[in-house]
Amino acid sequence: MLLATSMFALLRPAPLHAQETELRGEVSESAILSGQQRKARQLALNGQAQQQATAAQDNAPASTYLPASAGAVPDDTDANDATTIGSVFDPPAATDDTSADTAASPKPRRRPSTAGQNAAEKEKAKDKDKDKTADKSKKKKKDTAKATDPTTTASAVTADDTDNAGTDQETANRRALTIDSADRQELDPGAERTAAIEGQKKKTEDDPFAAPGVKWGSFVIRPTIEQGLTATSNGDSSSAGTSALLSETALRFSAASDWRENSATIDGSGLFRETVSGYPVHNEQGRIEGQLNVDLDNELRAIAKLGYEAVPESASSPDAIAGVSKQPLRQTVDGSLGIEKHVGKMQYTLTGAVSHDFYGDAELSDGTSLSQKDRDSTLYTATLRTGYEISPALTPFTEIEVGRRAYDQRIDNEGFERSSTRLGARAGLQLDMGEKLSGEFSAGWLREAIDDKNLGAISGATVNADLKWSPERGTTIGLTGKTTVEPTTSSGESGDILYSGRLTGERKIRANLTGNAALGLDWRDYTGIDGHDRVLSAEAGLTWWLNRYAGLTTRVRTEKLTSNLPGRDYTANSIYLGVKVQR
Repeated sequence: MLLATSMFALLRPAPLHAQETELRGEVSESAILSGQQRKARQLALNGQAQQQATAAQDNAPASTYLPASAGAVPDDTDANDATTIGSVFDPPAATDDTSADTAASPKPRRRPSTAGQNAAEKEKAKDKDKDKTADKSKKKKKDTAKATDPTTTASAVTADDTDNAGTDQETANRRALTIDSADRQELDPGAERTAAIEGQKKKTEDDPFAAPGVKWGSFVIRPTIEQGLTATSNGDSSSAGTSALLSETALRFSAASDWRENSATIDGSGLFRETVSGYPVHNEQGRIEGQLNVDLDNELRAIAKLGYEAVPESASSPDAIAGVSKQPLRQTVDGSLGIEKHVGKMQYTLTGAVSHDFYGDAELSDGTSLSQKDRDSTLYTATLRTGYEISPALTPFTEIEVGRRAYDQRIDNEGFERSSTRLGARAGLQLDMGEKLSGEFSAGWLREAIDDKNLGAISGATVNADLKWSPERGTTIGLTGKTTVEPTTSSGESGDILYSGRLTGERKIRANLTGNAALGLDWRDYTGIDGHDRVLSAEAGLTWWLNRYAGLTTRVRTEKLTSNLPGRDYTANSIYLGVKVQR
């Protein structure tokens, strides 16, 4: 009978002791040591209660039956009596803890040693509930310190750990704190709120009236159109020109790439002049050119250029044809390819260039035309430039140029062989001081020897310059100079050398008001004859921007040519007023 009762007690379902202690997963060594110390202390405190329970059981009759099944304990049994004996398989007594099983049955009597432990457990559970609120804050601080202190070990047990062993056992397997838990601080309610990005002060633009441009692929295009009227005292700037009122339309555009490493630019311009009243003028001209810069391996850099220009022959040109209703149109296709190499402070540049000129027919006053095919020619040149960088701001250089000018007609209409061989040398200085001063200038000698022995070589000194100087913010002064060889097909003449110089200035008077001025000097020296031309010019203008996209512009200009050759002097004064639109 006793065996059957024991088997029934073993088979009876009961909550596991692990559920009573709320264990989940592996128990840490610290929790086990703390529990053992706590139990030893509890046994010492309750020694008298255990002795009394043992004496009561020893004095009980030997034949007394101790039931193990539920419901066999008398109704007046006190669950808190020290003599109450429980089993490890019995459900826990009802406590204030909501996690306990409320449907568990009363515990039967058992051996006093186990009963003492269970009674102590119940008393500790009540104390735990009372101190739960007070220990929560203290436990949170202790766990945070352990989680952030790398020197803390599982075997370090303090006096507080011993006193709160029950709490440690209950929370031993709680979720670990996150790594950034110490950084999660509560917001300061008194802190000032950061202003929105949109509300912060925007950076002032350097030029609020500059063209914003139009995005097209990887390029930014800035087109400009200018329309106005010009009143001039000399319609075509010739010795026979008279006053006229002209309609002028100017088109310009620039495009620049926004590539990360290489770069490309395209610039174009066009000018159309038509007579409204007075001296008849019909003039159309334009130019477009592009440049591509590519960085290669081994510190090499390639620079490629390509351009096209269409300009009618100027009435003041030495090759102008008298008595025509329309001068011939000169078209030029040019291109070049240069390779730059830096070796230490030495700089080397080798550039090859080709330029081809071809002319249209001149329209005579009687309606016929005059061919200009014998003037078509191609110029091939190769230039080697060597520079030494004294400092980032100063680089002196030398240039050697060789070339060949070849005419499409080996012998022109007058019976001369016009092809020639070109040779030149120059020395100069390149400046790079940022926005303050930049550019270069050079001087040298150039000679073109014509194949026909009856014609003298065109030779002379050369001067070239391209400088920009900014003495103060908003003011830019520029100096340009150029030396050009102008061959001719006139009978018995070789040609001339033209020196051109321009001094320009631009000043931003106000953000929307810009003033500009220019002074010009041209000197033409004829080869083989004692002749020369001098051209002086001056110009001043204002541009008033109504907004970023439209403005009013005006300028006045005077130009005077003086020559020791007959029939070439002229004077031209003009004033222009127009509207400029940009994007």
